[in-house]
Amino acid sequence: MTEAGTIGARLRGERQSRGFTQEELAEAAGLSRDLVAKLEQGQRRSARLTTLVKLANALDIELSALVGKRDQLGTDRDGGSVLALRDALLSPSLLPGLDDGHDGEPTPIPDIERAVAAACRSYWRGDFPALVATLPDLLAEARLTHSTLGASAVYPLAMAYDLAASVTIHLGRDDLAAVSAERAITTAHAGDDELLWAGLHGTYAWVLHHQARLDQAERLAISMAERIEPAFSAPAEHLATWGKLLLAAFAPAAAAGREVADYAALAAAAAERLRGRVAVHNSWFGSAMVAEQETHAYTVLRLPDKALRAARRIHAGDLEGIAHGRHLIDIAQAHVDSRHHKTAAERLLEARAESEVWFRHQAVARDLVEVLREEERRPSTTIRSLANSLGI
Repeated sequence: MTEAGTIGARLRGERQSRGFTQEELAEAAGLSRDLVAKLEQGQRRSARLTTLVKLANALDIELSALVGKRDQLGTDRDGGSVLALRDALLSPSLLPGLDDGHDGEPTPIPDIERAVAAACRSYWRGDFPALVATLPDLLAEARLTHSTLGASAVYPLAMAYDLAASVTIHLGRDDLAAVSAERAITTAHAGDDELLWAGLHGTYAWVLHHQARLDQAERLAISMAERIEPAFSAPAEHLATWGKLLLAAFAPAAAAGREVADYAALAAAAAERLRGRVAVHNSWFGSAMVAEQETHAYTVLRLPDKALRAARRIHAGDLEGIAHGRHLIDIAQAHVDSRHHKTAAERLLEARAESEVWFRHQAVARDLVEVLREEERRPSTTIRSLANSLGI
């Protein structure tokens, strides 16, 4: 489990601490009392994201608290510390008027950019221990370089903050992720790269999504996409940044139960104009990324046939690292919904192979393994192996 107990136990504890009956909680969340009762009694060990969002909002708690999401690094810390990363992000020395304690010669911009690029590769490999270990020093170096050289050093500092936001989301530190994402945007705003500034709002939208602030997440992504909407002849980076912002609206819209076809059509049109994958701000954009987000949206909307149809547009090598792993989890979800349990387990094994540390932090994978384990009268070696990886 992500922490002691189950979703049902946490749900019951939060409900009782607020003095709600099951009927009152169900009414506040717009759900059935039967569903609430089954979750609390352990008759259902997992629930859809849309359901969990409604319950968390009705209880006035963070979604991460309800699902028990936290740091799952265990002994795989590579000398790093989540608290050290927190301290680097929230140091009192960064307050206005105080000395940040950083002195000496700044790291040359090419060197700090190479260090940021290496950290980005660690992220996409799912090597969270290495990233947690290196980010505090990387942030310090990037701050010193930025404070000394100014606007020319905006990019590496903004990207270091963005990486901190991305990894802390996985570690269940949503508020810390929000601070990091905000600082990335603020840093970029002081520079002269509007596309960098706009694109970083996609990470902030992702943080809002994890905080169950679905309307705000969708609106933020779309408002920034509208702000930089490109002309037909726009450069590839401009189209890719716009397309990534459209994709950032997919997941919160789907989690809120809204239609995503318009976003899919616009993003697909942008990808078609690019005719290939384009790197943009620690990520990529292209036709495969559109299909990946469509797959995810349709699994959330419980449309497995559409999800699997979208997944077939992605070919070997189109997605790498944890991006591929996350896509495989979506495919596994679609197969579970279609009652293809053996195929779902195979996809989960493939996802785990991308990065065991990253896999341990995936709540959806945990829920799917719980479902598959309940469906099997005698859990197979595969299911037992997956359950062991996830601490179930």
